[in-house]
Amino acid sequence: MTTQSFSDTEFVVNTIATTAVDNEKEFGDLDSVVGDGDFGFSLARGFEIVLTDWDTYDRSDIGTFLQKIAVVITGRIGGTSGPIWGTAFLRGAAIAKGKDELSGDDVVAMLRSAMDGIKARGNAELGDKTLLDAIAPMTDAIESGLADGASSDEIVARAAAAARDAADATVTMQARRGRAAYTGERSIGSPDPGAVAVAVILERLASTWASRPLQSQ
Repeated sequence: MTTQSFSDTEFVVNTIATTAVDNEKEFGDLDSVVGDGDFGFSLARGFEIVLTDWDTYDRSDIGTFLQKIAVVITGRIGGTSGPIWGTAFLRGAAIAKGKDELSGDDVVAMLRSAMDGIKARGNAELGDKTLLDAIAPMTDAIESGLADGASSDEIVARAAAAARDAADATVTMQARRGRAAYTGERSIGSPDPGAVAVAVILERLASTWASRPLQSQ
């Protein structure tokens, strides 16, 4: 994972979109426990448009491509999820501006910038029981894998395991942001839907990474 090609980036984004659509009911059911239940529906409807318009996006460079995806997500995913996920993509796009391939360090920088954007947009911090609680350890796992000289397959597997462990750990947390925060201690006992979505997406990536279309590594 020293270098991620443009096709790798497309593969990651397409996997995110496909996973969101395929898991609409699961994500919605999780959200209905202490939220309003629209997370799965909103995410799926937005990413359906991403997939439908897939061939129309400007691919002059990775940053431009991600920026176009961010605009669709922000405008088409309802509730608070659109601005949050859109901001994450937009922050990543800024790091990737003008690039046709990404180094491992670029990927880590994009994820950390995305986290900063989510914190600012959602007024959230780690421990507030949000998707941040899965993204942060996932990013740490990627950075650690790069430092260890691990293969791209191993790094993605480590990231998926870290995201799953972190998502499961949100069960014991009390929500402090989003609609679930209004339920107070009743939010304890169920996982955060956003964190679970991150874990499910990474698990899909880990299971399909070796079979992705290959260019440069």
